[in-house]
Amino acid sequence: MMAIKSIVPMRWLAALAVALPVTGCLAAAAAGAGAGIYLTSRGAESLIDGPIDQVATRARTVMNEEGIVPDASSTENGGQNREFKGKKGDLDVTIQMEQKSDKTTRVEVTARKNLAEWDKDYAQQVLQRIVQKG
Repeated sequence: MMAIKSIVPMRWLAALAVALPVTGCLAAAAAGAGAGIYLTSRGAESLIDGPIDQVATRARTVMNEEGIVPDASSTENGGQNREFKGKKGDLDVTIQMEQKSDKTTRVEVTARKNLAEWDKDYAQQVLQRIVQKG
């Protein structure tokens, strides 16, 4: 009888030890998946509903509302790839857009502080605002 009592708690502990890290990862993934925004090594990325022309307009609106002063833009592949660059304080903000289909656009936002530092929180904030404009 004593052996059974010690095995049952050990099984629960083992199950709990396995489940906790997994549920933590699932919760983090679910939080990102709900918004459709994922952190990258330099910023934030999302696949946004909307053709690239519409998403580019939303990005420009957010840049203006955020006080990001535009300093460069480029268009490639007949407008399927676009990039807006600007400054806000000490940050160099870049919004890269790539048309994935007629109805979706991949957007990556980065906010660079210096050669080695990126403000991922601000990049995520800018991207979230672009998503919300849709």
